[in-house]
Amino acid sequence: MWISRPLYELIPYLYMLLGLVLLGAAWVITVETLPGVLLLLGSLSLLAGIVLWLRRKDYRTTQAEYSSKSLDD
Repeated sequence: MWISRPLYELIPYLYMLLGLVLLGAAWVITVETLPGVLLLLGSLSLLAGIVLWLRRKDYRTTQAEYSSKSLDD
């Protein structure tokens, strides 16, 4: 499956935004079990967005180092 580059670059931020919205909703909603579910989903979504962003950042840094080393040779 191919995703356009602008959408691909936006995905980690969308996950993090969704996580923050769900965490905020868990804070506001007063139904019995729903805040717990929203808290779990929000935390997982926020964590997934951060992990995805960090992995992409690390990959790009590593690729830049490899390409600069190959140019130096």
